[in-house]
Amino acid sequence: MIPRYTRPEMGRIWQEQNRYRQWLRVELAVVDAMAQLGQIPAAAAQEIAQKADFDADRIDEIERQTKHDVIAFLTCVAEYVGEPARYIHLGLTSSDILDTSLALLLKEAADLLLDDLQALLKVLKRRAFEHRGTVMIGRSHGVHAEPITFGLKLALWYSDMERNRERLLRARENISVGKVSGAVGTYANVAPEVEKLACLRLGLEPASISTQIIQRDRHAEYFSTLAIIASSIEKIVLEIRHLQRTEVREAEEYFSEGQKGSSAMPHKRNPIGSENLCGLARLVRASAAAAMENIPLWHERDISHSSVERVVAPDSTIVLDFMLHRLTNLLDRLIVYEERMRENLESTGGLFFSQRVLLALTEGGVDRDEAYRLTQRNAMAVWNEGSTFKNRLAADPEVMAHLHPDQLEELFDLSYYLKHVDTIFAQVFGAGD
Repeated sequence: MIPRYTRPEMGRIWQEQNRYRQWLRVELAVVDAMAQLGQIPAAAAQEIAQKADFDADRIDEIERQTKHDVIAFLTCVAEYVGEPARYIHLGLTSSDILDTSLALLLKEAADLLLDDLQALLKVLKRRAFEHRGTVMIGRSHGVHAEPITFGLKLALWYSDMERNRERLLRARENISVGKVSGAVGTYANVAPEVEKLACLRLGLEPASISTQIIQRDRHAEYFSTLAIIASSIEKIVLEIRHLQRTEVREAEEYFSEGQKGSSAMPHKRNPIGSENLCGLARLVRASAAAAMENIPLWHERDISHSSVERVVAPDSTIVLDFMLHRLTNLLDRLIVYEERMRENLESTGGLFFSQRVLLALTEGGVDRDEAYRLTQRNAMAVWNEGSTFKNRLAADPEVMAHLHPDQLEELFDLSYYLKHVDTIFAQVFGAGD
């Protein structure tokens, strides 16, 4: 089931009317190419261009009898065109139309997704700079590690989405290929020059070689790219879900007035947008797996790929479009609890300074294993018995035999961890930002 959808542009791409419109574009491009090459009368081509049209209901009516969608479409178009219709689909096979039009549809969908990514990048950049100096604890294995800033998280996500944008541009280019080479791709009944001219008119590259179909590694790359983008979205919202946990509560999805979190527990404020996106990512990944299965086909062609693509092409693009919009809105209004971040940072009594202590001891001449033992001993005492890490170290004569009290004080300077934040931002966003 497609999620509730507020932007109709992507949905329109996959509506029957637009699909038939693209079929007609391909047929007319071929007619025009043949006329240019003198293979059909120019007057006939002109009349076809003027009269060619279709009616979706009529196509459905014809298909109920023919059990063949392209033949039904051509029959309907011929009813509009009349006698010159004999020059339509001359020497072609159905896949010439289906595969070339699918390239047009996927290219159109990619353009909308690229717009979505651009809008998301804009929000990520704004919020990254907003929280460039918002200090929080970094975690590994879910356990406190060393300080970072929330802006660095956002900058990382920005970098991820920049790569995704580049991936989608490449996938868009590699899918923008047409095929007008007839049955089994040998050009036996349609000249290669027709394919070149028709593809040029459609804004596509002609396939250098094809069987009866365009090879499905191109489509697999496209849908795999969508899956990577969906997985990157899940990466972001999974983090938001963790940060919204009651025990953490460092960030939270916007909770509007009148919104309800639970039918049973009125206090609940759940990360439902993030959870929704995690679930939808599974669908997009599943579509990529199905597209991979379409690469191996029998001999020069079977149609086992066709039924798959009729589902995964609209579903994946529509779902990902929805996901990108939802994520952009979620991040735009994400609530960040800076004071809670500071509280959590300080909750372990400064244990995150342990590596600085370890390095200072080794730089002071202590064997590394011994330095690690001394540092860990005091860290474990804080874990188990409380107090602060600095106080424990100050009270340990073995440690203080190698550290001056002023040096110990300097080791607990938070700014040490943040000294390269601006450098990282310049690497991600450019030196001018």
